[in-house]
Amino acid sequence: MRLFLLLRQFNTIFTNHSFWRQLLLWLLFVLLIGLLAGSASALFLKSLEAATSARNNHRWLIYLLPLGGWLIAWFYGRYGRKVDQGNDLLILTYQQPAHKIPFRMAPMVLLSTLLTHLLGGSAGREGTAVQMGGALADSLRHWLKMPRITQRVVLLCGIAAGFASVFGTPWAGAVFAVEVVQQRTWPRWAILPIIASAWLAHFICMAWNVDHAHYALGSLPAFNAVNLGWLALASLGFGAAAWLFVQGGEWQSRQYTKWVPSDILKATLGGAVLAGFYFFTQNDRYLGLGLPVIQEAFTAQILPYDFPLKIAFTTFTLAVGFKGGEVTPLFFIGATLGATLSSVLPLPSSFLAAMGFVAVFAGATKCPWTCFFMGMELFGWTAAPFLLFSCGIAALVSGKAGIYTTFTEKDA
Repeated sequence: MRLFLLLRQFNTIFTNHSFWRQLLLWLLFVLLIGLLAGSASALFLKSLEAATSARNNHRWLIYLLPLGGWLIAWFYGRYGRKVDQGNDLLILTYQQPAHKIPFRMAPMVLLSTLLTHLLGGSAGREGTAVQMGGALADSLRHWLKMPRITQRVVLLCGIAAGFASVFGTPWAGAVFAVEVVQQRTWPRWAILPIIASAWLAHFICMAWNVDHAHYALGSLPAFNAVNLGWLALASLGFGAAAWLFVQGGEWQSRQYTKWVPSDILKATLGGAVLAGFYFFTQNDRYLGLGLPVIQEAFTAQILPYDFPLKIAFTTFTLAVGFKGGEVTPLFFIGATLGATLSSVLPLPSSFLAAMGFVAVFAGATKCPWTCFFMGMELFGWTAAPFLLFSCGIAALVSGKAGIYTTFTEKDA
């Protein structure tokens, strides 16, 4: 009897035209968001590579940072008041669904981030890809006339697609979309379109001949209590660095807004400070993404003050109004801190660089599971126990606030 009722229920579902319409609508949405977000990330990464190359070949561009700050602040002041909150707007929209995320968020954050990197601002790229993915996904929802009740799932798909395609880590992208919104309850069926969106965007980005960075983990230490003890000490340092990044960035944002209320003046003066540093030191090691230094952390000796200076430059750049993400600078900070700690801890340098790479990210974002999956995708599953241990400790000791939680805790 129960079998008969179950078969009857399935027959009702699969003969329901509304069910098939919704299924086809979601398949079309996943296909389009994967295509658009993956292509947008490919365009962004290719353009970012060109901008970085142009700055390296024409160092005089760094002296235009005050003009760049003025342009970005004016641009957002004139056209971007509703999208200036960046990733926080996506999270707030998920928690308190709004009518629509403006499509202009995508081109505005793309252009302003490219300008930031062209002139030498110390910023990342994750925020740009995630915001483009979120804006494209919400615009697709309206274009396809999908029900408003689907807005939250649509946003998660866009976030996953953007993150997965910009870093080449689809599993981490899917986990990040769920973890970053800080909600314990979400529709479980959404995991299918989220994973599909992340993987499709990743494949589309790769199809555009985009090369993602690769890092050499080297040999792993034995998994025993002694080595875990040393790794725990290192992870406390990773958590402290994450705390310093979050608190330093928040403190600077408050102080600069207090003393220089004008966004245009604040960004212009901030650009002048960055350009002045380069003028007096001729050192651009802490400008831009810093990918060459991250590679050095895995293969060569790095400077012991690399990580605090990157914290200072990135938090300053973003606090004064330049655009970009925080994640790649967090990779820089974690990898260089790990390599530095290898001089005092009896663990391999490349191993500690890898642990710091993801653990500082975990502490600053409060997304340890994302970092765990990213670590496995980048460094291999054999490192899984160490990754889980280090990310968990860093997330626990880095305080309650994170780069994605301070806004929602304060204003939600």
